Amino acid sequence: MQSLIELLGQNHVILFLLLFARVSGLFAFFPFFSYSTIPVSVKTSFAIFMVIFLYPMASMPDIQINVATISIAILSELFMGLIAGLILNLVFAMLQMAGMQISFVMGFTMANVLDPQSNTQSPIISQILGFFGLLLLLSFNIHHLLIIFLAKSLHLLPLGEFYPGGNLWGYLVKSVSSMFIYGFILSFPIVGLSLLADLVFGMLMKTMPQFNLLVVGFPIKIMVGFVVLVAVLSPILLVFKREFLEAINHLFFLF
Repeated sequence: MQSLIELLGQNHVILFLLLFARVSGLFAFFPFFSYSTIPVSVKTSFAIFMVIFLYPMASMPDIQINVATISIAILSELFMGLIAGLILNLVFAMLQMAGMQISFVMGFTMANVLDPQSNTQSPIISQILGFFGLLLLLSFNIHHLLIIFLAKSLHLLPLGEFYPGGNLWGYLVKSVSSMFIYGFILSFPIVGLSLLADLVFGMLMKTMPQFNLLVVGFPIKIMVGFVVLVAVLSPILLVFKREFLEAINHLFFLF
């Protein structure tokens, strides 16, 4: 009974609250854990379980005990989860950018469907690449690495002491630019062949005016696009896996 009363003391309650804020912030923005298809009750239960599991590894921060400092510390933990999740989600955005460009050249721009993970409209090719990327990461237990980062963050960065420095903002700017660059690189084989097909169709239209581009040309472009997409799908996913692992490794140094 005495031990239970000690656990309900002020320092233990504040430590539990800050740890819960960090775990909740990371799970709220991390890929896979943040998907809306996972019920909130499941996310909350898992977050509480992780807090109980990681509680012996946490230490009380050296801060004043008042409402202002505790509120700032909680916001700091939530902001840390937002930044970490943004860094990892930028890698998924790379696949989204590639899928958007592929959908554009294949004529699937208007074929937008509701993404159940983000509740937004996105091209169907982007969703296909996103699902393949997620399955690849889960097959390599990437979600375990995210939990390992959560555990190691308690030693790398004490609770309530996160502050975004210049290196972090510089890395974010570099990641955003890399998202567009890699998105174009991954979609280039299909975009290049589509432009080549447009050139061939233009020459055919000049030599054979009776050639119906709408009836024959678009189905051929779609067929060629799917064939090339299947051929380059494995390299695309390998590049995606490499970039995601590099992003996780950078998290250990940026925080």
